[in-house]
Amino acid sequence: MRRCRVFPAALLAAYRGTAEGGGKVPLAEWGVSGKTAPAPEDAATADTPIRAGEALQPLLDTAHPGQVLRLGPGRHAGPLTIRTSLALVGEPGALIAGDGKGSVITIEAADVRIEGLEITGSGIDLPGMDSAIFLRRSAERAQVRSNRVRDNLFGVYVHGAAGSIVADNLIIGRSDLRLAEAGDGVAIWNAPGTQVVDNRIERGRDGIHVITSRDNAFERNRFSHLRFAIHYMYTHDSRIVANRSRGNHVAWALMYSQRLSIRDNVSDNDRDHGLLLNTTNASEVSGNVVRRGGNKCAFVYNAHRNVVRDNWLEGCPIGIHFTAGSEGNIISGNAFVANRTQVKYAGTRLVDWGRGGRGNYWSDNVAFDLDGDGIADRPYRPNDVMDVILWRLPAAKVLTSSPAVQMVRWAQARFPALYPGGVVDSAPLMRPPRTPSPSP
Repeated sequence: MRRCRVFPAALLAAYRGTAEGGGKVPLAEWGVSGKTAPAPEDAATADTPIRAGEALQPLLDTAHPGQVLRLGPGRHAGPLTIRTSLALVGEPGALIAGDGKGSVITIEAADVRIEGLEITGSGIDLPGMDSAIFLRRSAERAQVRSNRVRDNLFGVYVHGAAGSIVADNLIIGRSDLRLAEAGDGVAIWNAPGTQVVDNRIERGRDGIHVITSRDNAFERNRFSHLRFAIHYMYTHDSRIVANRSRGNHVAWALMYSQRLSIRDNVSDNDRDHGLLLNTTNASEVSGNVVRRGGNKCAFVYNAHRNVVRDNWLEGCPIGIHFTAGSEGNIISGNAFVANRTQVKYAGTRLVDWGRGGRGNYWSDNVAFDLDGDGIADRPYRPNDVMDVILWRLPAAKVLTSSPAVQMVRWAQARFPALYPGGVVDSAPLMRPPRTPSPSP
């Protein structure tokens, strides 16, 4: 007997043009060719935005995994807790407002996406980690994309949610709190593999603060009006690439971390330092630009076995402050341009920054290159005896123009043995390896 193929009722209805949405659907698109029919959607999903004023928490509690809940324009009340793997997406003008207590959105499920929303109204309890979006440890692989996060204590707090992505958001912190009481734009604790990319973060305490983590990537973010643009503590094997900092206290404060890649970042007009390496070891610092730092372009403190090369340090009172027994570092190919003091190093040892026959460029080095190999014919010493005296006895600055000081410097130039221990560049470059683009 010849078998008769039986089609599902919904499939036949679609084929006859009676399914919701109208129009005939070819059978091949509905599983006849082996494809799976799409899952049904509730009314409150991608096709029907949730109106402002509707109770949102019950819809979140009854949503099925993979569902997309779309919020229409207007004010939607928080706080909210998401316990299902779903997407919460806002249409233009959609706002979720908290009640000023706790976090506005708390995510407990894995694989949740928050996108296109404006979020405001968190509490201000620092120990409670009140945030616009709080990712619990169970919220692995969360995606927080293209949101406008304003006037919250913390913007996004990734509390152990490994593999999360925070991308393309505008995060503006609170400016009505003291700096020490304000939260961070993005805070990360023990969340390996988290990526923070292409965000604009303004105001608050730190732009990105990460502690006790690894394998993180912070790339192409812009920071302004913060304490630290990026603040690292006990975080290893991570990347800080192509970020821009302007008008912060410190751009990149990297502490107690190892095997970092800090490349192609720009610090303009930051108040204290552009780059701070404090007990940061075995890392690469290359291709970065620091201009017009208010105190030091770079501060290297108790940092070992780092490669610091091809960076541009310009227009700071101190180009680089190198101290606290930092050893085993390779510092070459850098350009020290128009800093009042190129290097501050007070020590009895000689430290050669011309390793391998390639040193650094020094804008104040009046040098000759008779053989035309691009290397100056004489070593460069950025400091002398009087520099060391002035660092140790700041009150002696009143004597800098006195005949006695001029005599000491004259004698030192004639008798190099009088030079103190410190930095010497045995192969100074005649010209910088590259010239960075102007500030935007």
